[in-house]
Amino acid sequence: MRAAQHALVIGLAETGASVARRLDAEGWHVTVIEDAPAATDRYRERVDAIRAAGARLVEAPDAATTRALASDVDLVVPSPLVRAEHPAIVAARATGVQVRSEIDLAAERASMPIVAVTGTNGKTTVTSMTTSMLSRSGVRAVAAGNIGRPLIDAIDDDVDVIVAEVSSFQLAFAETFAPRVAVLLAITPDHLDWHGTFDLYVASKARIAAHQPGEDLLVYDADDARARDVAAAAPARRVGVSLRQDALGTYHITGERLVTADGRDIASLRDLRRSLLHDRTNALASAAAALEVGGTLDGVRDVLASYETMPHRVALVGEANGVRWYDDSKATNPDATVRAVSSFDPVVLLAGGRNKGLDLSVLVSLSPRLRGVVAFGEAGPQIAEAFSVASRTPVVTVTSMHDAVRVARDLAQPGDVVLLSPACASFDAYTGYAQRGDDYAAEVRAQLAQEAKTG
Repeated sequence: MRAAQHALVIGLAETGASVARRLDAEGWHVTVIEDAPAATDRYRERVDAIRAAGARLVEAPDAATTRALASDVDLVVPSPLVRAEHPAIVAARATGVQVRSEIDLAAERASMPIVAVTGTNGKTTVTSMTTSMLSRSGVRAVAAGNIGRPLIDAIDDDVDVIVAEVSSFQLAFAETFAPRVAVLLAITPDHLDWHGTFDLYVASKARIAAHQPGEDLLVYDADDARARDVAAAAPARRVGVSLRQDALGTYHITGERLVTADGRDIASLRDLRRSLLHDRTNALASAAAALEVGGTLDGVRDVLASYETMPHRVALVGEANGVRWYDDSKATNPDATVRAVSSFDPVVLLAGGRNKGLDLSVLVSLSPRLRGVVAFGEAGPQIAEAFSVASRTPVVTVTSMHDAVRVARDLAQPGDVVLLSPACASFDAYTGYAQRGDDYAAEVRAQLAQEAKTG
């Protein structure tokens, strides 16, 4: 029998490096494999850090080496985005080696309650908003997980509550993860290029609630059929959030007021800094989570009145000649785009990028609200074809963000909204959605400055 346990960590990005350091500090013998070593300073810093901690690094191993390493350990921990068909995971499962997510390890070691947030859209906003509500209530809280620092690092913070954004990639390998409060927002198609099918994607999301004991709480979007299905099978207490006026027993809206499940007043819609439809759902879900772990109604109200939308999430860039320009570059799936467009009318929509295996034809359902569509990126022709078959909405295909903004200006009329809400990933042309949104904002500001000069 081994004197110490052995672990294999797959991937040396932020999460993998944090797991390696943690397990090494606990006395594990740790090996990290990195299939695609990067020639960057940040990567070399992580290499130096794990080696200094005592971990072994194997770069670009062949399949046979990977299988051998995975078969001779006690635990395999994949980094987010590592697929289930990775040779190390296949070999581990074939030989009975545990495969577990970083969030499992973190939750088992945490001394404070964890609020975990997942869903297809709105995760980051609800995580940030819940954290702010707790802080305003005098509860020491920190946001972690997919929003920034790995959860396994945050458990060392001197705080009362951790609010963690967790992704379907993390949940896919979670075997014991049981947050004190789980927040499940609407589940709509996304990341099918990774999960393979929508059913598998839904199953990954459902794992956020699968291991909660009965005294814990699941907050779920009662207006979403799949979230309702997950809630119906969940072992913990449950409370829904809904935008329906008749949704008694949930956090919902009565008249113009947000109320708790037991009818207590939260705030007026007029008091919210912004109250688009998805803002209301996010506000209710955040309030339900915060109030469960020590938040106060006063703290919740303060945040709702002052909370500023996060960058690239239907953020106003500028306004001129009666046209408002919004950046929603974070919308990397069709459902996010549908939700954003549904708050405005009429809209000139900028959409495109790299499709993630999703059905972009659902965007055609927005046609009654659309003045026109500017399609760009790898998926531009696919979007244009979908509208040409099923809609009379004008579509212009362009090859650059500069041209997209110029065409949108020509299509827009006073009273319109121009909305970058791509429904696709950004990796065909950008390093991420933030760079894409920044490019759009720069082009819009340049356009508005030019218009101001010409009168």
